[in-house]
Amino acid sequence: MQTLTELVLASELRARVFSEREIDWLTEGSAQRRYNLVNRALKAGEVIRLARGVYILNPDISGVRPHSFVVAQALRPGSFVSFESALGWHGCIPEAVRQILGIQAPWKVSDVEVDLPGTGVTVHIHHSGADLACPQCGASCPGYDTRERKWRHLDICQYKTWLLAQVPRVRCPEHGVHQMPVPWAENNSRLTALFEALVIDWLKIGTISEVAEQLGLSWSAVSGVQERAVARGLARRGQAFPDSIGIDETAFQRRHQYVTVISSGDRVLHVADDRKRSTLDAWYAEQPPEALAGLRTVAMDMWGPYIDSTLAHVPGAAHKIAFDKFHVAQHLGDAVDKVRRSEHKALLAAEGGSLLTKSRYLWLQHPHNMTNKSWDRLKDLKSANLKTARAWAIKTHAMCLWGYKSRAWARKAWMSWYGWAIRSRLEPVKKVARMVKRHLEGILTAVVTGATNARAEGFNTMIQKIKRNARGFRNKERFKAAIYFHLGGLDLYPATARN
Repeated sequence: MQTLTELVLASELRARVFSEREIDWLTEGSAQRRYNLVNRALKAGEVIRLARGVYILNPDISGVRPHSFVVAQALRPGSFVSFESALGWHGCIPEAVRQILGIQAPWKVSDVEVDLPGTGVTVHIHHSGADLACPQCGASCPGYDTRERKWRHLDICQYKTWLLAQVPRVRCPEHGVHQMPVPWAENNSRLTALFEALVIDWLKIGTISEVAEQLGLSWSAVSGVQERAVARGLARRGQAFPDSIGIDETAFQRRHQYVTVISSGDRVLHVADDRKRSTLDAWYAEQPPEALAGLRTVAMDMWGPYIDSTLAHVPGAAHKIAFDKFHVAQHLGDAVDKVRRSEHKALLAAEGGSLLTKSRYLWLQHPHNMTNKSWDRLKDLKSANLKTARAWAIKTHAMCLWGYKSRAWARKAWMSWYGWAIRSRLEPVKKVARMVKRHLEGILTAVVTGATNARAEGFNTMIQKIKRNARGFRNKERFKAAIYFHLGGLDLYPATARN
């Protein structure tokens, strides 16, 4: 017959605290038999009783000594281990903390202070005094003194974590006294690089106020992270210049306050104050002449200052400026609506009723999006010899002139359309026709190259969404920084966090 010790050694209980219920699973027979097995093992010193009904195998026999944390949990279920004890048990104070933080010589972790009811975890870091050099020129220098600096780091578990370092200052014969840089944070920041990376991730999906509340930071601290991220992203931009750009303005505040947005592809290149010619002149002046000469198209709306500036700075701009289909369609749609309103008033005054009642969106709707019911009503209105029907026909025909590949044939088609529109005796349509003739070269460029300002208009929509989410901006520089942050396609992260 096997003893209790033999049964426990053969099971997974040899390194654990076990109870009478688990002994019952191991043994067969009556309760009296189980009682006798336990008594014999206790008398022989093979089993140790921790409490009534709780036992462990003698470590001299099992070769395993259960940790005191395990014994405490068995004696008093619900026991907890302090955070400091857990770090100590796993060897994390302070060597493993150094490894986790990536601290390397000559820096070292001297202590880890845990104050759970208070500030949380504070990691103390010291410099060994070796390899001191001037941060300006890199020359070896003697130490001058140290200054205590503190940085917020990523939380350890649910506790706020701070890095507290005695940062040496050096005296350079050429540059004077300067503070040594630290490898875990950037200059002028009181957040570590990894924590800044976390803030940047949050800022991509939330406003400054929301991120500040979520992470327990001040509004100015989060705003500073965004500004530094934009600054380093702009500094890292390559010198490659696109062959096509889009120029558009977007509202900053009411009362005609705008910023000019220059974009290419899926990123914003530049944001400038106002929408004056001088604004675009200044940006063009900063670009290399060969880059401007290499531009293939410059898409924009028909805003005069943008046109004049581009003609003055971009070689061959007369055949590079492109006015896309959207803006022409917008002007023609407005003209059709003005004709409809004028005719509707005239019919009401003359006949007391009007066929054009509740037809506004019918004339503005794209033919491909019309239902059968809409088409049937439009056919009836077209057959009624209305001025609005003629204006609609002129608009629809213009939208069919965007598929040409040859500039000469496109010019011929648009001039034919111009002749029809200018003889329509519809003043709003004639006004748009004159505008088209003045800007015909830009329209022809858009036709034959397929250039469009749709992406720039899309940026405009996203910028207005950023402004709404932030409940508006009082500072134009912060508005521009938010545009660069979200739409600039920048590498925003600190170098150490990026690596």
